[in-house]
Amino acid sequence: MSDCCSALNNTSRKHRCPVNNKPYSTVSMTTVLHHLSKPWEWLTKSESYYFCDDPACDVVYFGNDDSLIYKSQLRTSVGLKEESSDSLVCYCFGLTVNDTKSNSTAKHFVITQTKNKTCACEVRNPSGKCCLKDFPQ
Repeated sequence: MSDCCSALNNTSRKHRCPVNNKPYSTVSMTTVLHHLSKPWEWLTKSESYYFCDDPACDVVYFGNDDSLIYKSQLRTSVGLKEESSDSLVCYCFGLTVNDTKSNSTAKHFVITQTKNKTCACEVRNPSGKCCLKDFPQ
């Protein structure tokens, strides 16, 4: 298992979302394929894809050729784009916003599992990145 929360996974390559015109970071094709509801019907249109975390934007992934993948095309609900207390924060261990607010040990558990390299954020999290920064303050 790779260290999904290491600085090595944070790329500085950015591209602007064709819908909201904000810059976002790349996400691996593996991550995109694992979240599409019907990946076998999807034709890769681009070499690079990016993750849009703007809750007001229905786009989740977009290509450097401006191809778009919407929330409706995913099998995974994207917690960052939802306003529910049942939205997922940690995709590896199924923690919701409510879990993290009502249980003081939840974040510590995820930190420990991250240190033990038992997480799989690069595939399970739609952003392809570690979830710890997404925990409610």
